[in-house]
Amino acid sequence: MRNLNAVRRSAGLSAVLLGASALVLAGCGAPPAENEPAGTAPAGASDYLGCIVSDAGGFDDRSFNQSSYEGLMKAKEDLGIQTREAESKAETDFVPNLDSMMQAGCDLTLTVGFLLGDATKETAAANPDRHFAIVDYTDPEFTDNVKPIVYDTAQAAFLAGYLAAGTSGTGKVATYGGVQIPTVTIFMDGFADGVKYYNEQNNANVELLGWNKEAQNGTFVGNFDDQGKGKINTRNFINEGADVVMPVAGPVGLGTLDAVIEANNAGKDVKVVWVDADGYETAGKGEEFILTSVMKLMGQAVEDVIRTDLEGKFDNTPYVGTLENGGVALAPFHDQEKNVPDELKSGLETIKADIISGKIKVESEASPK
Repeated sequence: MRNLNAVRRSAGLSAVLLGASALVLAGCGAPPAENEPAGTAPAGASDYLGCIVSDAGGFDDRSFNQSSYEGLMKAKEDLGIQTREAESKAETDFVPNLDSMMQAGCDLTLTVGFLLGDATKETAAANPDRHFAIVDYTDPEFTDNVKPIVYDTAQAAFLAGYLAAGTSGTGKVATYGGVQIPTVTIFMDGFADGVKYYNEQNNANVELLGWNKEAQNGTFVGNFDDQGKGKINTRNFINEGADVVMPVAGPVGLGTLDAVIEANNAGKDVKVVWVDADGYETAGKGEEFILTSVMKLMGQAVEDVIRTDLEGKFDNTPYVGTLENGGVALAPFHDQEKNVPDELKSGLETIKADIISGKIKVESEASPK
């Protein structure tokens, strides 16, 4: 696993890739500054302190903590702001880490992840003169100094489910989660619906292991750090016949990659769907077996929120990332390109357009309201 210094070294490249998404804070959120040349630092940037608090996954989780951190580092590079960071090792670190940011005088503090919701709400209410942004959580009781950054990942996961079903040779695919919280189950719901849609459109009967959307129950590790359990879960799925597995579990997914690498070395053909970031670029192993990734393009959203705050235009309207505004997306197929038939690629483009137009409605209890 890369250490934090490695994450810092990779921030520039990854953030450039994220910037290419042309993610716009529009519709459900405030737009970025108009006619502002890229890399131009607003007045006062050198005195501005942007801060970040991770959840227990840490900044090198190959997932949403890392992407958010890279967004802050991109803002530092482009805007010339100062930054401060606090990496949580456990949930008990959340409040002390936020308190340290208040003592440091942070202008805007970014908190990363659903589990930081209560701590962020409490700290923001106690510090009305400070600004906050939180990834993957929103609450109607937030004070007006908190901007939620949330994603309708069910939309992109729907595409991933359709793709997984369309490339499965065994007729079985699987998913599992870290903790059963909305920001996890939203991926699993979309994936399940994508598999179901593939079956309906192609008179197929691909089976999904690990998640029952209707019953809202399935396989969970219980945390976001036990890679050993991720490996065991994946081995079990492979033994049951699954040949595409989507872990929604942060670093636990590295255990899935270990199991998939072993399976392929043993002569099986098993693939992985990664989540949050493009796993081909971030996972650090098993890249050749990653079919695609369900991405939340967090880095650019983070930088845009900081820019608008610097310009005195902070607002608490939630930003909701969708397929339409580029906030969520499927990653390229990379080494798996040859294993995705042209007909399936074309079908995915049609489905994407139909989701954007509303012809296909992707619904999850966990979708941003």
